[in-house]
Amino acid sequence: MNIRESELPGIGCKFEIITKNDEKLVIILHDDGRREVYHFDADDHDEVVSSITLSDLEARQIAGILGGMIYKPKALETVEVAFDDLLIEWYQVEPNAPAINKTIGELDIRNKYGINVIAVKKRNSKKSHSPGPDTVIEAGDTLVISGERNQIKDLIQQLLSSSRGDDA
Repeated sequence: MNIRESELPGIGCKFEIITKNDEKLVIILHDDGRREVYHFDADDHDEVVSSITLSDLEARQIAGILGGMIYKPKALETVEVAFDDLLIEWYQVEPNAPAINKTIGELDIRNKYGINVIAVKKRNSKKSHSPGPDTVIEAGDTLVISGERNQIKDLIQQLLSSSRGDDA
């Protein structure tokens, strides 16, 4: 994650955040306590998709929720369901991942990794579908995959992550 901070004289402070998945968020902290949060289009970092203005109290309450002060999630980074040694996991394909613009068949995921791709949720659509070998993987797609923990980890590190094993 990349965070850039800049002073806004007479207004407050601006934080521009680019996430690991190349999503942009801007937070402006006003000197009077207000916070403005802007979420940008993933394909056009100049196009605001949504915004919200929060009071100081609202911002602090949301910060507590996001920070896990009220509820600590059971899953650390991913959602998974275990059936003995079989896991089902949801993973969003990161920008610049090696699998981008390649088909499931071309990557030979089942034979090389022992992983089944159960479904693919395309970033720009609401529906999931049962993917065939000709399904093209794109940045931002969420793959529902099943296999053993080490197989899933290898697939994610080698094909679906832009960091290729780096936790940065």
